[in-house]
Amino acid sequence: MTKSQRRQLNATAPCAVCGKMFAVSEMRPWISVRPGLSALILQDVPDWGEGKFICRDDLAGYRRRYVENLLQDESGQLNALDLEVVEAIETGQILSKTPSYATDENASFGEKMADRVARFGGSWTFILAFCAILLTWMVVNLGIFLSKPFDPYPFILLNLVLSSMAALQAPIIMMSQRRQGVKDRETAMEDYKTNLKAELEIRQLHEKLDHQLVRQWEKLVEMQQIQLELLEETVSNRT
Repeated sequence: MTKSQRRQLNATAPCAVCGKMFAVSEMRPWISVRPGLSALILQDVPDWGEGKFICRDDLAGYRRRYVENLLQDESGQLNALDLEVVEAIETGQILSKTPSYATDENASFGEKMADRVARFGGSWTFILAFCAILLTWMVVNLGIFLSKPFDPYPFILLNLVLSSMAALQAPIIMMSQRRQGVKDRETAMEDYKTNLKAELEIRQLHEKLDHQLVRQWEKLVEMQQIQLELLEETVSNRT
């Protein structure tokens, strides 16, 4: 590392927003800040421009305001999910997480039993077992194997058992469906937050790439102008 590079790393400069002194290597220069953020900073700092620097904390705050303005322009208001996405972008934390229902840690014993009953009641195992029990019941009570069946035709006791089972099974299935609705809403919320964050970050990435392309184009034009000037000086010296 050369002496000039060491001096550049050890150099300090004031932040254009808060006015505190920071190492230049820990701040962002004006030229590397995206135009959208620069326009937002310019509203608070009128002299923001060439040769100015901004610290990371202030840059994160303006980035948050910029994303909030984007969301407000699209939807007109920010809800709790939007604010959570904005905070995740500001802090750089991972937004997606495992839904709480994936581990069933918060589910009560009754809710777990309702899920199991509904899962078993909607399976072919239950259908085949239930048909086998009905056929066995009717065959036994037709008098073929028993001289005095406990539920002779027309199987009044069987009808009572079936009615009672249906009356109990219906609310259990409704409980399971309600829990499934909660799971679906939680999944939809997680998908919405993840998609919104990805959309905003992709938009910022596009803006940054456009800004870099413009800067590179300006540098190319400047280099061509310098080359033309050198060529003109060479031609004039020869003549």
